[in-house]
Amino acid sequence: MSTGLDQTDIRILQILQKDAALSNEAIAAKVNKSIATIHARVKRLKENGYIKRIVAILDNRKIDRSQIAFSQVYLKSHTKESLKEFKDEVAKFDEVMECFQMTGTFDFILRIATRNMDHYNLFYNEKLATLSSISTIQTSFVMSEIKSDTAYSL
Repeated sequence: MSTGLDQTDIRILQILQKDAALSNEAIAAKVNKSIATIHARVKRLKENGYIKRIVAILDNRKIDRSQIAFSQVYLKSHTKESLKEFKDEVAKFDEVMECFQMTGTFDFILRIATRNMDHYNLFYNEKLATLSSISTIQTSFVMSEIKSDTAYSL
């Protein structure tokens, strides 16, 4: 890996990806370094952008967001203005968990989390389908989750 990270940095990142709630003391014990060293390294990893943020990953079923959909979005136009308009508006929707601009057939793919089909329908009709920059939306619903991971192999 040509990232400028040494083995200790990589190990710290691996540990934090699995459990970001660990204390510096616990991490220090796992990598055989001092707590002060771990504190300084984690701070540097954050400052240098390797760690974007530290979050808790919630169980979507327990918070009543079990209806997961992936929507492929096609835009009417690809002008700078229409792209900006779409990105700005879709970023405001709480139901949209992720939005990626894509190459290939469609322009964007959205991961959408709602309570149920009625809530998705409301989101679709009152938010997503009202965006004037959209030409077509094709949505697929998740039947079961086979793998969901947030940790990168380093």
